[in-house]
Amino acid sequence: MSIDLASFAKDKGVKYFMISFTDLFGSQRAKLVPAQAIPDMQVEGAGFAGFATWLDMTPAHPDMLAVPDANSVIQLPWKPEVAWVAANCVMEDKLVMQAPRNVLNNVIEDAAKNGLHVKTGVEAEFFLLSPDGEQISDEYDVATKPCYDQQAVMRRYDVIAEICDYMLELGWGPYQNDHEDANGQFEMNWEFDDVLNTADKHSFFKFMTKSVAEKHGFRATFMPKPIEGLTGNGCHAHISVWDESGKTNIFADDSMELGLSEQGHHFLGGIMKHASALAAITNPTVNSYKRINAPRTTSGATWAPNTVTWTGNNRTHMVRVPGPGRFELRLADGAANPYLLQSVIIAAGLDGVRNKADPGKRYDIDMYAEGHKVRGAPKLPLNMLDALRAFDRDKGLKAALGEEFSASYLKMKMQEWHSYVSHFSTWEKENTLDI
Repeated sequence: MSIDLASFAKDKGVKYFMISFTDLFGSQRAKLVPAQAIPDMQVEGAGFAGFATWLDMTPAHPDMLAVPDANSVIQLPWKPEVAWVAANCVMEDKLVMQAPRNVLNNVIEDAAKNGLHVKTGVEAEFFLLSPDGEQISDEYDVATKPCYDQQAVMRRYDVIAEICDYMLELGWGPYQNDHEDANGQFEMNWEFDDVLNTADKHSFFKFMTKSVAEKHGFRATFMPKPIEGLTGNGCHAHISVWDESGKTNIFADDSMELGLSEQGHHFLGGIMKHASALAAITNPTVNSYKRINAPRTTSGATWAPNTVTWTGNNRTHMVRVPGPGRFELRLADGAANPYLLQSVIIAAGLDGVRNKADPGKRYDIDMYAEGHKVRGAPKLPLNMLDALRAFDRDKGLKAALGEEFSASYLKMKMQEWHSYVSHFSTWEKENTLDI
């Protein structure tokens, strides 16, 4: 049963609602709606010009309406008079099929038809930088191996604790926070959930983290590789699939290899089969490929994959199975669209289940030291263009995500690529001026 937002506002003292949607590039868009106007908005939606965002539209398109999903509403813990609510995009009484949250809802329905109920968790890494984004916010955070640095995390206690307190207040079940492997980098973990809830929480977490960082005079970034030579921002996803009741993990089977059921192996097989195309969604920016194809960092490891391989509890591969009944996809980065990330995981995995895909050979080697010994495993795309081309060739994955979405995403991302390659850089002059 849907929440009545007007009653919610009255009960919680909410004065304004942020009706929010996420566009193709992962940018969050919102309108601030006074609580007095929310009854009509809950039914009709807030109006947007789609062309003014990163959606494949023109100025001639009709108004796009963002209709709030009231069950997603979250009162802002740092500004309780405002509530955020995720919305589904509609135009002329039809769902906008390129809109990321609609894409996710469609693949969730597709999985449900096959009796699959997907649950996921994400590990959203971020940096705390100076307001101009030019340097790490903590001048003393200079250790060669800064991961889990006790002093460094305490120097940013006010920011990390405030965000964690809010997650506790919201009932997300946060369970650990740490300084990550790069100077100035942090990770905060909360409990896994139904896939749509995870996507909504992921979106809100990015908004909340940036807001709290700004409040403290810093800038939070989820950019995949914001600082040359340091470990990049990953967004590892932990995936399990449950029965229709949501109570029995159908990935769990103690009699199988690593405790992963036959169906779990097939789902993993779909991820492996579509990995190169997957990267266009999980690693969606030019900068993404400076993370997954990075040279060794100052800490000694990138913690990112560059080859399509899977393993047990070993962090040097694209997928690891850390325990029974689930696996971790380590490909995605901080730029991944929260809704499209979950969509493509389900779409690829569902194809694997339907076609009984084989995930291939399991490797237990250190890929950073011995990856050159692997034969036959595809390399991940070297850049965004290669990833987009791989996605365009993957007709099955495009169909599973929706042809309208896939065409729009490819069109917009190719425009972004062309903008990038037409940009003249300092490097070009430094290396070509005297030729």
